[in-house]
Amino acid sequence: MKAVKVIGVTILAGAISIGAAIFGQRWVDESPMLERLTERGPDQLQALPDFRLLDLQGREVASNSWAGKVLILNFWATWCASCIDEMPMLIRAQQALREDGVQFVGIAADKVQDVKDFLVDHPVSYPILIADAEVVELSKRLGNRLEVLPFTVIFDRRGRRVFSQIGGLTAEELRAQLRPLLPDSAAL
Repeated sequence: MKAVKVIGVTILAGAISIGAAIFGQRWVDESPMLERLTERGPDQLQALPDFRLLDLQGREVASNSWAGKVLILNFWATWCASCIDEMPMLIRAQQALREDGVQFVGIAADKVQDVKDFLVDHPVSYPILIADAEVVELSKRLGNRLEVLPFTVIFDRRGRRVFSQIGGLTAEELRAQLRPLLPDSAAL
């Protein structure tokens, strides 16, 4: 009888935890308060900072590698449901806009092996970099005051920050932000 109670309590605790996580993620994705939290403050970076992160092969990649391109940094993790939900849209956008000088870059807040394992089943068409300890501060200075994933930042061709969003990004939101940065012939 005691084992049945322990199992029952464990299942109940797990269900409550999962429910709280789903509710919390929905709140983050839909909260109007997030718009105010991503407003630019005096301490926030307005231009692409110089940073270096490792890619999946352990090579150092500098942020200036994409100079002259419209750059979309997407901070994500393998355990983040909203991050995974928006990935197919980001992949399609990268494939469609590569010739228009648009570069998506994923910055994973995970261990290298976890990301490699994840990408076996979920391949992407853009570079993935591995976050280090300083990336949390970087994302915060780019507008992610809540330190939430996913977090997306768009820079124009001159490296100026033009958009940032906490939470999931829709295709319509992405198109609206990219339209003024691209030629009329771009495949939006």
